Amino acid sequence: MKICALEVPASFGDPRGRLTDIRAAIAQGESADLVVVPECALTGYVSPELSFDLRPFAEPLEGPTLTAYRALARDHAIHFAGPLVEELEGAFFNSFVVVDPWGELVCHYRKRHPWVPETWATKGSADYPRVPIAGLRLTLAVCYDIHFLAREAPDTLAAADVLLFPSAWVDDGAIDLRTGLFRGLVRRFGLTVVNANWGEGEPRLPGQGRSRIVGPDGAVEAPRLPGRISRVAAEVIRKPAPSP
Repeated sequence: MKICALEVPASFGDPRGRLTDIRAAIAQGESADLVVVPECALTGYVSPELSFDLRPFAEPLEGPTLTAYRALARDHAIHFAGPLVEELEGAFFNSFVVVDPWGELVCHYRKRHPWVPETWATKGSADYPRVPIAGLRLTLAVCYDIHFLAREAPDTLAAADVLLFPSAWVDDGAIDLRTGLFRGLVRRFGLTVVNANWGEGEPRLPGQGRSRIVGPDGAVEAPRLPGRISRVAAEVIRKPAPSP
């Protein structure tokens, strides 16, 4: 299965415009079976004034964003994984959904570990998902979840061929901490990590960019295109069964 991660540059407050940009990037790029975009790619993760409150963008699961994702997936005959600022009975979640080429919802995940500034978000309580797609076994975690993932879900990771990892990553220092985290997961569990990270945009923060796909045979990385959507894609196969 060919999986594509789109690196969408940081922006804020224009979900409709950002979705139009994503649609155009999918239409103009090489075909893929599954496309994943970064955490909060439509709304933005943080405003230029450094406000992290995304509650003004919240909607029910079965709202306009999921409707748009269903149409996008059908129009391009792909699986599509995208973010949702979800509201349910007064609670707000940093959610992610996956829809199939027929527009059916096949995965709904609420981020289990909102990062410190995400005071608007309620912790998700469901397990990390197990999603079969085109003969592969996928799971999904969002950004800060990765610091807890191996401890909380070793059996899910051991069973998975692919970890979808959308993020709005921030690094305080010069070292990209994702490199070691991804290598550790690949070595331990034999899976492939597909990281769709936010790109350089507005606001500009350290850690943006370097979306990548990391597997047992190496890594490929999205080109640096500040202010524009970049992409990285790879063919992913089912990992070998463990030796008896």
